[in-house]
Amino acid sequence: MVTSRSVATARPQTTRSQATSSRRRGSVLEQAILDAALDQLSTVGWSGLTMEGVAACAQTGKAAVYRRWPSKEDLVAHALRAALPGLGDATDHGSVREDLYELCRRLRAAMYSKPGCALRSVLHECDALTADRFHALIVSGVIEPSIRVFREVLDRGIERGDVRPDAVDDLVLDVIPAMMMYRSKVCGSEWGDGDIAAMIDRVMVPLLRPRSG
Repeated sequence: MVTSRSVATARPQTTRSQATSSRRRGSVLEQAILDAALDQLSTVGWSGLTMEGVAACAQTGKAAVYRRWPSKEDLVAHALRAALPGLGDATDHGSVREDLYELCRRLRAAMYSKPGCALRSVLHECDALTADRFHALIVSGVIEPSIRVFREVLDRGIERGDVRPDAVDDLVLDVIPAMMMYRSKVCGSEWGDGDIAAMIDRVMVPLLRPRSG
């Protein structure tokens, strides 16, 4: 039986919750929504993501989401642009083999981060028309930075004599990201350190090393 006493006791709790939610405004609320979008992409995927679901995850009203982003494409593009991790600078470990190994470990960390999982969901689930909307973001936020740092490692290898100059082209620069994405999504590989070492020793080093004789 619900009494006036129990209702009175429950009411302040609801009021405090609503007050806490209503106090989040501006950049704080926006960041909560962006984080919620990444959470939803990582759990329910692109196809399952809805603006209502993001609002619920962020503990706000869907009107607050729609005021900032008119569609889920706009919301996800903003969330990815703000959170995509970079690979950083190409550290010199003294050999192209060790440099590539370190970069692959960073790439693995980026792939399995929350933004990385969200991006993979978008890449593998959305249709071709929607994917076109993310093309510029993927090129500027993922492809170009990755190519830059891998090329820096290989150019340094050429200077040291570890890499032959004619071995470095667009296809070779695609090998590591393509293999890691394919085996992660299709084969379920988690890319342990041993897998990374095997890829470098059995695929990349033979592709790159100077020809004998």
